[in-house]
Amino acid sequence: WVLIPLSPQQYGLYSAFMGCFVYLILGTSRDVTLGPTAIMSLLVSSYTFHEPAYAVLLAFLSGCIQLAMGFLCLGFLLDFISCPVIKGFTSAAAITIGFGQVKDMGAGLAVVPLMGLLESIAVAKSFASQNNYRIDANQELLAIGLTNVLGSFVSSYPVTGSFGRTAVNAQSGVCTPAGGLVTGVLVLLSLGCLTSLFPYIPKAALAAVIIMAVAPLCDPRIVRTLWRVKRLDLLPLCVTFLLCFWEVQYGILAGTLVSGLILLHSVARPQMKVSEGPVLVVQPASGLHFPAVEALREAIVSRALEAPRPRCAVLDCTHVCSADYTVVLGLAGLLEDFRSHGVTLAFVGLQVPVLRVLLSADLSHLQHFPTLEEAEKHLNQEPGTQPYNVSDDSVPEHKVALLKQRHSFLKSGLERAF
Repeated sequence: WVLIPLSPQQYGLYSAFMGCFVYLILGTSRDVTLGPTAIMSLLVSSYTFHEPAYAVLLAFLSGCIQLAMGFLCLGFLLDFISCPVIKGFTSAAAITIGFGQVKDMGAGLAVVPLMGLLESIAVAKSFASQNNYRIDANQELLAIGLTNVLGSFVSSYPVTGSFGRTAVNAQSGVCTPAGGLVTGVLVLLSLGCLTSLFPYIPKAALAAVIIMAVAPLCDPRIVRTLWRVKRLDLLPLCVTFLLCFWEVQYGILAGTLVSGLILLHSVARPQMKVSEGPVLVVQPASGLHFPAVEALREAIVSRALEAPRPRCAVLDCTHVCSADYTVVLGLAGLLEDFRSHGVTLAFVGLQVPVLRVLLSADLSHLQHFPTLEEAEKHLNQEPGTQPYNVSDDSVPEHKVALLKQRHSFLKSGLERAF
C-alpha cells in the first residue's frame, strides 16, 4: 500500500487497525478510514529519525493534543478550510499519490498533529460534499485523538484520515463506518496469519488499485465552475493545488490563509449602498466590524461633509447585528464631525444589541429612528437649520419632552429584553 519509512515495517500494520475500531464509534463520516498514510509516514520518519519508539511516543503526544482541541471545541477553526482549498488538495493528492511523487517533509511536534487534522478533515469534507452529508469537526478531533492515544499502546505511530484508503472504500461500495470493523479484523488476522505472504504481493498490483481509486477524485470541472460562479475563489484553489506538490501541509495552510484574507477583505471593506439626495443615506450591505470603520467614515465624510455644502446623513444599520468598542469610537468621531459642520448624522434600523452598546457608550448627539422615512422627515422638516436634539436648548420644550420620552421608552424596552 505504502512503503512505511520505519524499521521494521510491521509498525505500519500496527497502525492500521486501531483507527478502524475507534472511528466506528466516534467518527461522523461515512467514508473516512483512519490509518497510516504516505504523507503522515514521511512526516513521522523525518521527525523520529526512523526510531519506532519515538514514533510511538509521537502518536501518544499528538493524540493528547488532538483530544484537547476536541474537548475545547476548537473544531470551528477547521471550518475555515473552504471548498476551493479542499478541491485543490484532493486534486493534487490524487495526482501525487497516483504518480508516487510524495516527497520528504520537515516535521515537529506541532506540525504532526496539525497536519493529521488538516489531512483528515480535508478528506472527510471532500467525501462529505460528494455524498451529501455533514461532519462534526469536534467529534472528528476526538476520534483522531483517541485513535492516536490508544494506538500508541499497540506500537502505532500517528495516523490520520487516509485519502487513498478512503477512495478505495468509496469505490468498493462501503457506505458506513462499520466497514472499518471488517478492515480492522482483517488487519489483525493478517498480522497473526499472513505476514509471511506479504513479500509475494506485487507492488504494481497495489499501485494499480490506488491509481484507479484516486483518479475520479481529480476534478478539473471545478475550475470552470468557479470561473462561472466566483472567479476570486480560483486563487485559493490554485495556491493549494500548486503548493501541495511541494509540501502538502504548506499547500493546505497557504490555501486556507488566502481564503481567510479574502474573507477579511470583505469584512474590512464591505459593500455599501449609497442613496444620494438632500439627505445622504448609507447602508453597509454585510454588517459593520472594526476593520471597516475607516472605510465607512471615508464613504460618509467624502459625500456629506467634503461637499461644497455639507448635508445631513442617515446610517442605515439594518444589517449590523453587533458593534465593538472600536466601532463605537469611530461612530463617536463621525457624530462629532457632523456636529462641527452644523449638520446631523442619524441612525436607522438599530438592532437591540447594537442600540444597547451605543446607549451604554453615552454618545452625545445620538439620534436614532425606527424607519428611514421617519429619519428623513425629521432631517428635512426645517431645511438649513439644526435638527432637533435633546441637549439643544433652542428646541421647544414639548419636543424635548417627546424626544426624551422616546429615549426612555427605548431604554426601558432594552431593560425588559435583557
